[in-house]
Amino acid sequence: MNYEETLQYLYNQLPEYQRIGHAAYKEGLDNSLALDAYFDHPHQKYKTIHIGGTNGKGSTSHLLAAILQQAGYKVGLYTSPHLVDFRERIRVNGKMIDKAYVVDFVEKYREAFEPIHPSFFELTMEMGFLYFAEQKVDVAVIEVGLGGRLDSTNIISPDLAVITNIGLEHTQYLGNTLPKIAGEKAGIIKPYTSVVIGEIEDEDVRRVFVEKAAAQHAPIVFAENHINGFNSQKTPSGWTFQCKAYPDLIDELGGFVQEKNAKTVLTAVEELQKMGYRIPKDAVYDGFAHVVELTGLMGRWQKIQDRPTIVCDTGHNAHGIRYIGNQLESEKYDRLHIVFGVVKDKDLQAILPLLPKNAEYYFTKPSVERALDEKILAKEAANYGLQGTTFRNVAEAVHAARKKATENDFIFIGGSSFVVADALPLFMNPS
Repeated sequence: MNYEETLQYLYNQLPEYQRIGHAAYKEGLDNSLALDAYFDHPHQKYKTIHIGGTNGKGSTSHLLAAILQQAGYKVGLYTSPHLVDFRERIRVNGKMIDKAYVVDFVEKYREAFEPIHPSFFELTMEMGFLYFAEQKVDVAVIEVGLGGRLDSTNIISPDLAVITNIGLEHTQYLGNTLPKIAGEKAGIIKPYTSVVIGEIEDEDVRRVFVEKAAAQHAPIVFAENHINGFNSQKTPSGWTFQCKAYPDLIDELGGFVQEKNAKTVLTAVEELQKMGYRIPKDAVYDGFAHVVELTGLMGRWQKIQDRPTIVCDTGHNAHGIRYIGNQLESEKYDRLHIVFGVVKDKDLQAILPLLPKNAEYYFTKPSVERALDEKILAKEAANYGLQGTTFRNVAEAVHAARKKATENDFIFIGGSSFVVADALPLFMNPS
């Protein structure tokens, strides 16, 4: 098989939750442990850092990877889902895994892993762990897929765990209250292993983390209380943060949520330094200022065109959409156009009230089986005063928005990672 054929095999033969939903969900770690045993526990050959939470996992993972890379470490980075290329999930010092490695891995180990019947995520995670070992990375930053306690990635024994925040998501698997979801996310807290907690908006959630950490004898640090004298200023190119340890810290990433992520990352850096990681200040400045170039991060309040301004963001639940709504209110434009699509399991009653009513909507659906029909979405949105037109796919919706917008307008593309994934190639030069 060539690379494209190998990807089709992985998608077709192994169920992928992110594309088809519940049918691909496998609870428990049995498959992951079986695969890991077969490959002789590759993640034990390097240090790991585990990143969980509802939103901000991707930004936090990429920022930490960029900082460690600039500190001189060889850094593996495992994230999901990908937006344009599968290989975005597995990177070493920002460089994606080789296509040939993906092909060779499947050909070489197919007879061994097929009897285990792994999910797409379980197998590709193990592929990443093995690749990092063979590349002899010093440390790997590992992003949780779904939840925490029963997530495939929870077989690692990290130096540090980070939980960014807690919001309602995947309630059919994680629970229908914030404390229940926090309990699942807290499953990545390991015995005697420090944990950094980012944003906390609920005292019951805080209590869940405190009790879990105490039970595991794990030192716990709440980032919001830890970084003193922190303030921020939004700039055309991102953010400038001020705090005692890092004055005039420039963050390349846009979006209001990055203020919270920055506190989490800076607290994590301090914890790693206490453990003996050599992270000089200039590495922190460089990592924040050049995270996109260093890691290839996409889809986080990413500006993809000027005149009209076009921005995409992968925020896809109430917690993330609230930040996006606040961000859109702060932007200047003549008219606002929103290309919007979701997947079927999203809580529309929680998301739709957070979206601006003073916008023209282009309701669409991403190219995955989980996608919610655009006509159903439009009908539900109308109940909240959101008006617009429906389009069969993201490309048609984006084309219509660009055609109607004038140079002083603003086009936002989002609602789902898969909407952004469908949109980004429309703005890329073919290579």
